[in-house]
Amino acid sequence: MKSLRILLSITFISFLTGGILAGCDGFLMEGNPAPSSNQDKQNNNSEKEDNPPPAEKEQTPDQDKKDQRKDKEKDNPYANAPKVDPTKYHDEAIQVVAEPKETSILVNKQYKLPDNYEPDDLVYPDVPFVFSEKIEKRKMRKVAAKALEKMFAGAEKDDIYLAGASGYRSQETQMTVYNNYVNADGKEEADRYSARPGHSEHQTGLAIDISGISAECVIEDCFADTAEAKWLADHAHEYGFIIRYPEGKEDLTGYMYESWHIRYVGKEMAKEIFEQDITLEEYYNVAIPVNEGK
Repeated sequence: MKSLRILLSITFISFLTGGILAGCDGFLMEGNPAPSSNQDKQNNNSEKEDNPPPAEKEQTPDQDKKDQRKDKEKDNPYANAPKVDPTKYHDEAIQVVAEPKETSILVNKQYKLPDNYEPDDLVYPDVPFVFSEKIEKRKMRKVAAKALEKMFAGAEKDDIYLAGASGYRSQETQMTVYNNYVNADGKEEADRYSARPGHSEHQTGLAIDISGISAECVIEDCFADTAEAKWLADHAHEYGFIIRYPEGKEDLTGYMYESWHIRYVGKEMAKEIFEQDITLEEYYNVAIPVNEGK
């Protein structure tokens, strides 16, 4: 009898314990889920691998070029200017440049310098000229003068001996030069090779006409056939200069080919203009070629 009571007590306790444990399990399942097992973690990781986050699209070369053009347009001070035939002066379209001291300045028949503008950093570059006097046209702006000295030294290493012919020119001097050409050849013809006062690159102090040390073919078409001209065409950009009025580009620059006229714009811009075989007008995208405007 005693044994029976013990057996019943054990059975009753087991029954109560099982219920309590089952209740606890139910509590954990419904209110506070038990921590995930290692298998659950593996399943989650597998799902992540199967559904990776979307990758960023790689830009194509064409898209890169478009972005570069947009960036360049943002930095282009002439981007909103009207495009005109660059071979003629259009009084209604002529604009005064806002930053005449910038080495990247564009001066042509559409863009002019402020009246009587004169750079405040003109110096005499330490290079030979075809004349001996220390006069106005021997000057250049300091940054261009230093670059010119380096270029002359570089040319000498290649046995090319250069000389300056005409650098800075004031607006007053340009008026005299231009009027003399008009009197000699007429206004229409003079406009093809000489700038009107205020529109001359020489007034910026960044341009200079170059010759050989022998002074043969100074500011003449025959200079294009000299070793000095050919060296300039190949190497001027290495020192920050460009051939400002290239051959076959009169419909863009507005001026006849001048193999002797170089213009300082800085090495980076000069390199780009040289490698792309373009003009300053094309660089800034401001001109309509004559054959397109007709």
